[in-house]
Amino acid sequence: MSESKIILVTGVTSGIGAAIATRLAAEGHHVIGGARREDRLAALARDNLAVRRLDVTDRADVVSFVDWAVSEHGRIDVIVNNAGVMPLSRLDALLVDDWDTMIDVNVRGLLNGIAAALPHFQRQGHGHFVTMASIGAHEVAPTGAVYCATKYAAWAITEGLRLELDPAIRVTTISPGVVESELADTITDPTAAEAMRTYRADSIPPDAIARAVSYAVNESPEVDVNEMIIRPARQR
Repeated sequence: MSESKIILVTGVTSGIGAAIATRLAAEGHHVIGGARREDRLAALARDNLAVRRLDVTDRADVVSFVDWAVSEHGRIDVIVNNAGVMPLSRLDALLVDDWDTMIDVNVRGLLNGIAAALPHFQRQGHGHFVTMASIGAHEVAPTGAVYCATKYAAWAITEGLRLELDPAIRVTTISPGVVESELADTITDPTAAEAMRTYRADSIPPDAIARAVSYAVNESPEVDVNEMIIRPARQR
């Protein structure tokens, strides 16, 4: 493992976020995890893993989250923008509130994380952005038009960030395929929910994604792992 780092992770109370936070803390990094569900946050806290309530759609809240970590540790080395929602539905279901939620969390939440961490990374002369995109950033499926659009936006924003920043600030995009998580629990459309139950039959555990994040984070400073697509071997 590389030297211990100060790592922020959003969306830590379930699934991929919880797996990332617990794995990196177990490796000896100092992790600050944020999420909205305070009851689950308390259960997650342990050695090397501090937790704070966080709403990624609230720009001031994200700035406070990042600034608190800097005040506690003197710096931040990595931010993993993981928080996301996936209430799939056909466009003609007209679940417009669900569209807004996906845009707010999956796109604005990512931008808020970037805006809060970037000034610190530039001042320090180093840092690492990790974006949790999706296989949906690379292909579109029925019921997934808006979700895939938000994840393509996440991919595009992160790639633009990589091209614009000083090479001392590393940028990684992780695109998971079907993973065991609660993400599908946000689906309110019955047709999409039934399709997702079938689709998730061959899912992989969240720690498969956490291992990928660990690999990127622990690489030496001259190595920038830009993108990984990780999916079940049976997923096509």
